[in-house]
Amino acid sequence: MAVLPIRFVGDPVLRKQCRQLSPEELASDETQSFIDDLVQTMRHAKGAGLAAPQVGNPVAIAAVCIEDNPRYPYKPNFPLTVFVNPVITVLSDERRSLYEGCLSVPDLRGRVQRDMHIRVEAVDRHGAPMSFEVRGLTAGTFQHEFDHLVGMLFIDRVTDSSTFCNWANFDLFHREIFVAEAESIVAEFGS
Repeated sequence: MAVLPIRFVGDPVLRKQCRQLSPEELASDETQSFIDDLVQTMRHAKGAGLAAPQVGNPVAIAAVCIEDNPRYPYKPNFPLTVFVNPVITVLSDERRSLYEGCLSVPDLRGRVQRDMHIRVEAVDRHGAPMSFEVRGLTAGTFQHEFDHLVGMLFIDRVTDSSTFCNWANFDLFHREIFVAEAESIVAEFGS
């Protein structure tokens, strides 16, 4: 496994609509090795998720894993989930404003409206169909990674530019309030 270089805002690969993978391409040694590298890169960067275009590969593969993440201690744990060719369906009209950041947009945070209850339909890394529902902060994480697969960054969804801040100022001025909001979301939605 290898840690791949993360691409940053301004790199055209981050704005591409990712192509779907065929079952044969997904099963290939090359793609399976890439998935291992994607997961290794996400863990090395302490991300909650990572999508293939973030490491320069415009294919519809992403991973989410939250295991006592020091960058996001308010996020509930969620097991490693690799999802390929996903479709997301919104299951309720409940939305919340979340502070988000992105490994491809270093040292910047901003508030984004996210749906609080979604269904993810995809195939796993071995091509088996998967369908599951996620709520709360975890739903926001999956939507963030899905956005990467359609060429969007969280900065495209920030509607109030006054919420942009770097990590130091987030910690200094906004973390305490947001952690209380995040804990409220976890209490209400469970994840």
